[in-house]
Amino acid sequence: MQLLRAIGFFRGNILILSATIGAGIFVSPKGVLKYSSLNVAVSLSIWAACAVLTLISALSHAELGTTFPISGAQYYFLKRSLGSSVAFLNLWIKLFTHPLRLATESLLLSTYTIQPFYAGCPAPELPKRCLALAVLWSLGLLNARGVQTVAWLQTVSTLAKMTVLCFICFTGIVLLGMGERENVARFENALDAELPDVSQIAEAFLQGLFAYSGTSILNSMAGEIKNPGKNIPKSLITGIPTVAVVYLLANVSYLAVLTPKEIVSADAVALTWTDKIIPSMQWVISFGISTSVFSTMCCTVLSASRMIYRASQEGQLPFIFSMLNKHSCPTMAVSQLIILTSIVIITSDLINLIRYSGLALWFLRGLHMIGLLKLRYQEPNLPRPYKVPLPFIFGSIAISLFLILTPLIKTPKMEHVYGLIFIFSGLLCYWIHVHLSQHSVSFVKVTCYLQLLFNVSPPEDHNEGISTEKSDLKEIFL
Repeated sequence: MQLLRAIGFFRGNILILSATIGAGIFVSPKGVLKYSSLNVAVSLSIWAACAVLTLISALSHAELGTTFPISGAQYYFLKRSLGSSVAFLNLWIKLFTHPLRLATESLLLSTYTIQPFYAGCPAPELPKRCLALAVLWSLGLLNARGVQTVAWLQTVSTLAKMTVLCFICFTGIVLLGMGERENVARFENALDAELPDVSQIAEAFLQGLFAYSGTSILNSMAGEIKNPGKNIPKSLITGIPTVAVVYLLANVSYLAVLTPKEIVSADAVALTWTDKIIPSMQWVISFGISTSVFSTMCCTVLSASRMIYRASQEGQLPFIFSMLNKHSCPTMAVSQLIILTSIVIITSDLINLIRYSGLALWFLRGLHMIGLLKLRYQEPNLPRPYKVPLPFIFGSIAISLFLILTPLIKTPKMEHVYGLIFIFSGLLCYWIHVHLSQHSVSFVKVTCYLQLLFNVSPPEDHNEGISTEKSDLKEIFL
C-alpha cells in the first residue's frame, strides 16, 4: 500500500485554484485596504505586486518538489539540507499555522452561511463555532476517502467558486463601463490619497499574500503528482496568473460598489457588496462563497496531513501517523490535524490570525531558500528535473527578510516578541523529542492498538521515482 500518483496537469491547476481562491479574497481586501491607509491605488498595486512575488516564490519552491518528488517534500528537503533540528522547527510551526488557517477558514465559512439568517445584525458566536466544527469534521471524513475523491470534489467546487467570482468581476466591469459618478468616484482621485509608511506596506503585503498562500500545495503532494518535474512548474505558471487576474478584478468590483471605509468595516465583504447591488442574490453568493472556502479547507487538510505523514516516516512524529487506510490516505495524520484545529476554533480576530501565521510562514520560506542554496553548493550533481534561476532564489530571500524585519524594526510590538519566542521554542521541543525517542519502546503497544482500531497499515517501501532529466523554465512547455 502506498500513496497514489493520481494528479496530472489539469488536476494540478484545479488544486492550485481550489487551494488559493478561498478565504483570502473575501477577508484580505479588508486588511490590504486598512494597512494601505485606505489608498485605492496603493491597495490595487499591492495586489498586483503580491501576484508577482507569489509567482517568484512558488517557482523557487517548485525545485524542492521536483528534486524530491515525495509527499511532504518541503519537510524532507529541510531535513536533508539544514538538518533534523531545522526540519523539526518547520514541523513545529506548521503544526500551529495549519490549524490556524483551517480555523480561520472554518469560522469564515460559518459566518457566510449563517449571516443571511440574521439580516441587519451580527450572527451569534455559538452557532458559528458549532457549524465550523461540523464542517471541519466532515472534511476529515471526506479526506479519509482518498485523493481521487478529493480531486473530484475540487473540480466541481472550483467551477462553483469561479462562477461566483466571475459574476462579481463582470458586474464591477459593467458598473464602471456605465460611468456612474457613484461607481467611478473611488478611482478618479486615487493618487491624491494619503500614502502608507513602510511598516504599513509590509503589513498590507502580509494580508495580500495570505490570499495566495495555497500555492505550495503541489510541493506538499509531490508524491501524488504524475511527472512532477514538468507538471508542478507548468501548473504554477498557468494557475497563479489566473488567480491574479481574478483577484484584481474582484477588488475593482468591490471598490466600484463600496467605499474603502465600508470595505474595512465589513465582516463579510462579498455579502455587503451583494446586499448593496442585488439583495435577492445574497443566498446565491453566500452559497458560492461557502463552497469556495470549503474546497480551500479541503486542500489545506490534504496538504497538512502529507507533512505530518512525512514527519512520521522520518521519525519525528509517532509512526502511527504514516499509516494508510484502504483508500491510501494517512487517516491518523488527518485526524490529528482535525483535533488540533477543533481546539483552535475560538473567538478570534481573523486579521490577527493572518498576520501571525503570515510571519511564521515567510520565516519558513526564507529557510527553504537558504537550504536550496546550501544544497546546490554541497550537492551540485544532484539530479534536478527543474532548476530555478538564482535571481528568483535571492528575490525570495529578500521578500522574506522584508516582510519579517520591517514590522519588527519600524513598529515593534510585544506580540512580535511572543511570535519569535514561539518559533524558537520549537528547538526546546526538539531536544525533548530526542530525549523521549530514546525511551519510545513503551509507545509500541499503543501504536499496535491504534493500528487495529483504525484499520491502517504501514506504507510499502518503494522507489519515489526521482527523475534524472533536467529542464528549465524555457523547456517546461516544449
